[in-house]
Amino acid sequence: MHYTRLKVTCHSAFSEILIAELAEAGFDSFLETDEGFEAYVENEQFDVHRFSEIKKKYSHVSPLSFFQDRVARQNWNEAWEKNVDPIIVEDTCLVRAEFHQIEKKYPYEIIITPKMSFGTGHHQTTHLMLKTMMHFDHKNKTVMDAGCGTAILSIMASKLGAKTIEAFDIDEWSVINGKENAEINACPNITIRQGKIAELNFKSSFDIVLANINRNILLDEMQQYAQVLNPLGKLLLSGFYQKDIPALISEAGKFNLAEIFRDEREEWATVLLEKK
Repeated sequence: MHYTRLKVTCHSAFSEILIAELAEAGFDSFLETDEGFEAYVENEQFDVHRFSEIKKKYSHVSPLSFFQDRVARQNWNEAWEKNVDPIIVEDTCLVRAEFHQIEKKYPYEIIITPKMSFGTGHHQTTHLMLKTMMHFDHKNKTVMDAGCGTAILSIMASKLGAKTIEAFDIDEWSVINGKENAEINACPNITIRQGKIAELNFKSSFDIVLANINRNILLDEMQQYAQVLNPLGKLLLSGFYQKDIPALISEAGKFNLAEIFRDEREEWATVLLEKK
């Protein structure tokens, strides 16, 4: 069996949007790379017309390029494992795959098997989110994880003492993978569903909302984050560049959300807001 492989070069903040679009064209496996990501689809399932529409739709985006070729079927996760290294955040949190052998003990340890889902701890924004989460109280808090990917942030929240975590993602594969990772890390207080925040019903509001997505989605969904957040609740955002902070702070202010902390790492940023 052969697959069509698509090598996509783009800003990582734009990856999630493109992955969602390419899933509509039949692609069902995705692998992070330094330049962007790779997408795979069985040749018979490849919707060429839909793919052409996607390229035309985003032709104005820069940097963005597509390289298409044909490859034999392989174990994509095994290919990922050959190149992945464990991640250490603040010498406090270790993010590793199951096959990594680590002698040193850390206060927090997260095991992630990504299986084409995003969120391995390697990207700057995930690193920033984990780092910031360790600096504010999660004990007995209710948490929402919007666009959870591998569920790495949900697992961190659980290990920090959160009472319950409700996570969701638009990608079915991420939901499956997130549930597996939650089980591997012994976090039964994590619930993961498929969908967007506007499509899902929540029985109660939250003390903490985590959203590591991208600038445009964060701006579009800011009001919804504020609506599900308790008074004095925390909203932690990432997935954008330092230059995007003013636009996000301005939008957040419309919904009674005020900045209380920010951090930056190699042009990427995270902002922590509080609901007045």
